[in-house]
Amino acid sequence: MKASIELTMSPLQDDYEQHIIDFIKTLRESEFEVLENPLATQIYGDFTPMMSFLTKAMEKSMEETKAVLFYMKVVKTDRHNYEPFF
Repeated sequence: MKASIELTMSPLQDDYEQHIIDFIKTLRESEFEVLENPLATQIYGDFTPMMSFLTKAMEKSMEETKAVLFYMKVVKTDRHNYEPFF
């Protein structure tokens, strides 16, 4: 089953920027399609392998930060080709 996931990572500490950069680089190195914008990062692919990958990537980030908050939205479809119709 294909899925689209939007992620926002918010480290709750002063040196937050490098943690975000490291997490995005991990996403980029994956087998999944990754699109970025200033507010969030989207990742697209097969749901089960993608969630397995994200679990490991998020756990690594949590181990490397004092406190971190992840926002995640999941849609059951691959929306990477979405274009507004208006």
